[in-house]
Amino acid sequence: MRTKRDPASGRGTGPETGPEKRPEKGPETGQGKGPKRADGRVATAVAVGAAQLPAAWALWWEHDLATDPYGRSPSSLALLFVFLFAPVYLPVLGLLHAWTQTLPGAALAGLTHGRLRWPRWVRHLAATVLVGAGWGAVAAVLWGLPFGTTVLVLAALAVLPVLATAYVRRRSWGAWSVWWRAAAGSAALFVLAFTAGTLATAAGLIEEYEPPRLAADEVAGVWRGGSGSELRLAQGGRAEVVRMPAEAGFGEKPVTCDGTGTWVFEEGPGAWDGVVVRLDSGSGTGSTCGDEVTWSVGGTDRAPELFRFLGDPDAQDLRILEPAGG
Repeated sequence: MRTKRDPASGRGTGPETGPEKRPEKGPETGQGKGPKRADGRVATAVAVGAAQLPAAWALWWEHDLATDPYGRSPSSLALLFVFLFAPVYLPVLGLLHAWTQTLPGAALAGLTHGRLRWPRWVRHLAATVLVGAGWGAVAAVLWGLPFGTTVLVLAALAVLPVLATAYVRRRSWGAWSVWWRAAAGSAALFVLAFTAGTLATAAGLIEEYEPPRLAADEVAGVWRGGSGSELRLAQGGRAEVVRMPAEAGFGEKPVTCDGTGTWVFEEGPGAWDGVVVRLDSGSGTGSTCGDEVTWSVGGTDRAPELFRFLGDPDAQDLRILEPAGG
């Protein structure tokens, strides 16, 4: 062992040490290894994965409102749940997204180090999209979801987490620094997505649902629904209902109506035309069965439907009738 000597006295001062070692550079990080930096990247994948979900939901909601064939309005209880419990479920969903797509993509990208000369973030994004394609295949097999649409959605949800982890890689942000930035970005993204969806609908970029336009003689006939319910509309304006569900008072058992009455075809002031039915004889007359009921015309030109909602608007108990010969 070599001894380090003092130049003035010539005496030894202790064993000579080699040059100071610097932190190793990992093949993929380009930075010193350490749990703090790794935790920051994981926190970023989770936080940004969660932060983008409100904006994704806003775009889906705008599209669903525009294309819904029954004109359903959002449930107030559902909206209350979405906003009130967001701090609870969003981190869980972000964690699920990170561990099933973003982080497996990072591991897969690491296998390509030295083989592909692409930038790391490009390899990470490509690998994450590939992982999403695998999940798209699983969803198509198990639940019958469209493969192409599922892969596109998962690819879109991969972009921000991948770019964010690449950005944070060279910064010493802790978990809290990542989360408060993600929360602020989430609010901004939500407002931007909601505004963009509204403008896209107004500009006609999102094709809105258009109900079929039927004449009164095309509506006449027999219409059937679930549980043996039936609505018979005669050409002369007479109507007959069989086992037809009706509105029930608060705390009362469900009402089923049988009887005869009249019907009138009315062009709706909005998008949907309707068939107005009123019973004047039969079981239930004098209760809710005698109330005037409007069935809206929906479906398509080739497969028309009559529909209405029962009960609490938030419950949205949808009843659909289809032509007996359909």
